[in-house]
Amino acid sequence: MRYCVILILAGVLFSCSNESDPVADKASFTRIYDHDNFSASFYPLDVKQTADGGYLILGGRRITDSNFSGIYILKVDELGGYVSELEVDAAYVNPIGPLLEQNGNFYFFAMTAIGLQTQLFQLDASGAVSDPIPVGASYPAAAAPDGSNFILLSYDNLNKESVVSVVNASGSIVQSQGFSIGAGDAVEEPIINHFLRTGSQLPFQVGKTSSSQYFFNSFYNYTLSLAFTNLGDDEPEGVVQGQQDDGGISQVIQLDGGKFALSRFNFGDNYIIPGSTLNTTGISSSVDLGGNFFPELVANAPVKIIRLTVGTSKRVVYGSNTKSSQIGLFGYDEASGEFIGSRYLGFSNPFEIASLVPTQDGGLVICGTTYMAGRFPRICLFKLSAEEVVQSFQ
Repeated sequence: MRYCVILILAGVLFSCSNESDPVADKASFTRIYDHDNFSASFYPLDVKQTADGGYLILGGRRITDSNFSGIYILKVDELGGYVSELEVDAAYVNPIGPLLEQNGNFYFFAMTAIGLQTQLFQLDASGAVSDPIPVGASYPAAAAPDGSNFILLSYDNLNKESVVSVVNASGSIVQSQGFSIGAGDAVEEPIINHFLRTGSQLPFQVGKTSSSQYFFNSFYNYTLSLAFTNLGDDEPEGVVQGQQDDGGISQVIQLDGGKFALSRFNFGDNYIIPGSTLNTTGISSSVDLGGNFFPELVANAPVKIIRLTVGTSKRVVYGSNTKSSQIGLFGYDEASGEFIGSRYLGFSNPFEIASLVPTQDGGLVICGTTYMAGRFPRICLFKLSAEEVVQSFQ
């Protein structure tokens, strides 16, 4: 398929071609990846920089063979120029991020269109994909690295459980534990709508703390909850409860010790919490966490959080979607929680964030979705230079 790569620098349109624009500066650029099939629909899940300086983008695409999204992989060079694309066979659907890096290769989870069984895929730096490896789970929802293994959050629709599994690179489940979401169709409905992309995209997340405690952000006991577990019991050790599917944690990362940076939503409102000590061994409520109210974000906004060292300063940078249809980046001092600065990305078309990742040169790359003519979803890529990061968050 023919691709049209749109380079925008300082808000000015420079070129539209199949090749990288030699005028482009690899330190800072904006790219929109248009497509000659106007009815096609693409959305990104994650971006990772490869050893050659280019980028791999994992995404989804609309397919006619399934109610689920198909798998899409885009490889671009260090200037953001189109290199190759891969539309994985429609027998495999529902890709999830992030791209998980291990020994120079990248991994991600998806599932079969028939049977809905989880599969583990391996990518090399060029975007070539290996044959999928079956994993004994259904409805993959989130993933994270765990040394030489991966942590997988999935949904068991037969037993009505959120399941956390440790999976090795061969696809074998090393350890697994299920947690009941509660009985009744009303609890399951938003989960299924999430997978079909007919409802809100829920902030599923999974990971492991520095104290080797696993955590998952998913449905437990009738509500979207951030739960902490040792995977040895079907009752979590600690739970930060949300408000069914109307409130809860939208993103969390651990800082030093027992301190976390997180964000939460509650009936449309959004709150940023650059530093908080969570109760990981008891019951608490996300509402009680308070936080900085952010009215400029869209209702129940998706949020991405990264730790960043700017000069000698440690920063926590949040990325989200604003009501002005831009991607907003907000920086905080990691130690004090003080607001440092912000930066806004996007113009003319609506833009939505998917991934926020540091780059090899000290900059940032932000991958997202934009809408050509206001209606055709396309993948976009913003690259900020190290100097721009310092200007924004020093």
